[in-house]
Amino acid sequence: MTTKLTGKVALITGAARGQGAVEAKLFAREGAKVIVADVMDTEGREVAEQIISDGGDALYCHLDVTQEAEWQQTIATAVSTFGKLNVLVNNAGILKWEGLEETSLELWNQVVNVNQTGAFLGMKHAVPAMRQCGGGSIINISSIAGLVGIGNAAAYQATKGAIRILTKSAAIEYARENIRINSVHPGVIDTKMMTDLVDGDGMNKMAKITPMGRLGTAEDIAKGVLFLASDDSAYMTGSEMVIDGGYSAQ
Repeated sequence: MTTKLTGKVALITGAARGQGAVEAKLFAREGAKVIVADVMDTEGREVAEQIISDGGDALYCHLDVTQEAEWQQTIATAVSTFGKLNVLVNNAGILKWEGLEETSLELWNQVVNVNQTGAFLGMKHAVPAMRQCGGGSIINISSIAGLVGIGNAAAYQATKGAIRILTKSAAIEYARENIRINSVHPGVIDTKMMTDLVDGDGMNKMAKITPMGRLGTAEDIAKGVLFLASDDSAYMTGSEMVIDGGYSAQ
């Protein structure tokens, strides 16, 4: 049976848990060979091992997305192991809940380095590998925080807005090479990254103010990312896929 990613090789960052882990498992079920990349080695290896035990093909690579040399090594490993690179999902990110005055320069730089510089480095080093196999798809995970103001998350919002426009710039640059680059903008998603920062009451309040009346799931996002990774979205580049239960439409 042909699946949506049969014959494709995909690298997913931040894939040890949450959205990234769900994306990695879904991609494998859809036929992709998956490079599970993260700094959380134990959890990342478990994701790769689960994919393999379920009959898929996966490899874990330690990748600190702020380090250019580690990007180069990970992509070289992907190509040497699986022969090519077709898909990159820049999923790795951190969320800090500080307002403008409370944000130290150290914290600002940390969030920018992971969320923004990490995506830049991923695109920079994935593009040559994709060019070698005639094209590819890059999906940058932004946020509704990159579309609308929410306050008290200065560094996070700045990076997610930057990813949005960086995606459009790169999409134009590489469109004629059949390298498609799109951004995904999740709303409030019920993952550990959120529940580590927001208690149950806070999560319930956010569900109530979402038009669809519920929080998103990692599966909701993974299905959108799968569409952008697959040839079903062959005429899409530079676009924004908003998956937020209607939150940003208000």
